Amino acid sequence: MSRTMTRREAIASIGALSAASVLGLGNAAEAKSSSKRPNIVFIMSDDHASHAIGCYGSTINTTPNIDRIAREGIRLENCFCTNALCAPSRAAILTGKYSHMNGLRTNDDTFDGSQQTIPKLLQKAGYQTGIVGKWHLKSDPTGFDYWNVLPGQGEYYDPVLIEMGQKKKKKKGYVTDLIADLSMDFIRNRDKEKPFYLMCHHKAPHRNWQPDAKHANLFEDMDIPEPQTFNDDYATRGTAAHTAEMRIDKDITPEDVKQPFPVGLSPEALKHWKYERYIKDYLRVIASVDDNVGRLLDFLATNGLAENTLVVYTSDQGFFLGDHGWFDKRFMYEESIRMPFLARLPGVIPEGTTNKSIVLNVDFGPTFLDLAKADIPADIQGRSALKVFRNKPPKNWRTAMYYHYYEFPAVHSVRRHYGIRTDRYKLIHYYHDMDEWELFDLEKDPDELHNLYNDLAQTETIAKLKKELERLRKELKAPVDKNA
Repeated sequence: MSRTMTRREAIASIGALSAASVLGLGNAAEAKSSSKRPNIVFIMSDDHASHAIGCYGSTINTTPNIDRIAREGIRLENCFCTNALCAPSRAAILTGKYSHMNGLRTNDDTFDGSQQTIPKLLQKAGYQTGIVGKWHLKSDPTGFDYWNVLPGQGEYYDPVLIEMGQKKKKKKGYVTDLIADLSMDFIRNRDKEKPFYLMCHHKAPHRNWQPDAKHANLFEDMDIPEPQTFNDDYATRGTAAHTAEMRIDKDITPEDVKQPFPVGLSPEALKHWKYERYIKDYLRVIASVDDNVGRLLDFLATNGLAENTLVVYTSDQGFFLGDHGWFDKRFMYEESIRMPFLARLPGVIPEGTTNKSIVLNVDFGPTFLDLAKADIPADIQGRSALKVFRNKPPKNWRTAMYYHYYEFPAVHSVRRHYGIRTDRYKLIHYYHDMDEWELFDLEKDPDELHNLYNDLAQTETIAKLKKELERLRKELKAPVDKNA
């Protein structure tokens, strides 16, 4: 009688086959599967803004376990996504290519799993690959020896998980704990003759922010301070900022704060009330993520894997934590596109270092391939940041990045736009059903409150930025039609 493999059997069965029979690569693949090549544990949360992480200077919470990765490795200060939306960022990370090249531009698109991906390339190089947790790409995962993922966004409590194509019953427990448990199971039951690549991808802290019992009362007796731009009136910006539907005062729902709105409060007081309830739950679910990062780090140490395992912590993009009066992401503004990125690998990454080089989510995959001593295909658009990790970036490392957001009309009503960010300036073009530009001097205006696009003193700067923007668009084969 046929039956579905257990998780232990599914993982262990990989070890029962030779590299030659699985990959058709004979001795070359076996040679590449040397235990000297590091394992990779790639931890990614969902919507975790860097300014809600202690080592990035958070003033509203602490994250001691996540901070430990930075203390024992490197913190990137300028890591950005190329399209600040869950599914597109994940597709960019999986392929090392921008949205217009990997075919997934919006959350409504379905990922083409037949295309080349980083896990497939790591498999080819002799790695055992696995993903546990959030997937969010509609199609089934490919390129993984083992996968166990949430359908869609997944649930915080008693979530359903799809293991190797078999939809399971609800698994009792809290999703962040369960994802950590399953990640440790993968490592525990792995083929010990191969290095492994594990994507441990948390649902938290995605909306609607349901904390576990352990952290349900965290911050109960205090007020979380509002950000400096909480009451931004978008005075110098155009249609996009004014019409976006992610405002705390207008767009937070009773479901988000888990209770009806109080009556009789002034608009200002009600906005603050909504913020306090949103931000506290957001920080509570992060506290659980931090606890489980600590559990995973301790597990690696206990099992003798810490010294030869790259551990990465990141998020699929940033998030507005009341900044500009908003929640959510999507915009090219700093809080949205900035990704936390911390990495630890003893003997390779210097302890306690920081680096300001511009690193993008499309760089993650080629960096993993480089570390695994695997070939990086020429069509991958990202670059290996391994030298950046060693705090010795190449002299020709990028000095500007390209960003493109496509999902409009859609939830939150953020207009389509693309743009360029350099060390000092950011130029954004809103298009499709409009033609508006924004220019920000990040050195003088880090909060991006003053649009300088119509300032005649910026004419030369704008011309240079537009020239570089078009160079990047051409280099990256970016779409040119107005509805792209």
